[in-house]
Amino acid sequence: MASKVIHALYNDDDILMLAVKKVKAAKHHIEEVYCPFPVHGLDKAMGLAPTRIAITAFIYGCIGLAVATVMMNFIMIQDWPQDIGGKPSFSYLENMPAFVPIMFELTVFFAAHLMVITFYMRSKLWPFKQAENPDVRTTDDLFLMEIEIHDNEEELLALLADTGAVEINISEK
Repeated sequence: MASKVIHALYNDDDILMLAVKKVKAAKHHIEEVYCPFPVHGLDKAMGLAPTRIAITAFIYGCIGLAVATVMMNFIMIQDWPQDIGGKPSFSYLENMPAFVPIMFELTVFFAAHLMVITFYMRSKLWPFKQAENPDVRTTDDLFLMEIEIHDNEEELLALLADTGAVEINISEK
């Protein structure tokens, strides 16, 4: 059995923020909010958990730094040591100042690329995936709040009309 949802459309981000706060204060669960641009503070108003992408970025950067260190130690010290500019190639630590730009670049490279891959996997964005946007007007100028109905249709309709919604639709999910 498909569940029914209410789509409340708003034409201003400030009105949307107030509406989200009123709906959350009335103890209703908001499934999703679709916006044409990022609305700052909306995640906190909806009660969403903070993102952990910064932690993964740090881990990916450490992986890049480790790969750079192992790669340069193997290539420049163990496999094929060279006398470049009179610098000895006896140990990695003696030559590390020359390797700092490479270490920095690989740290940034790994962090950036692996974060993008993680974001796409976590968001389930695959190539050729169909859009899940319930109303195409949310990509232009309207904001949509989606709330699932649990035998409280009249109460939700009255609440959303009171919050300043310009349009309220009921549809199957």
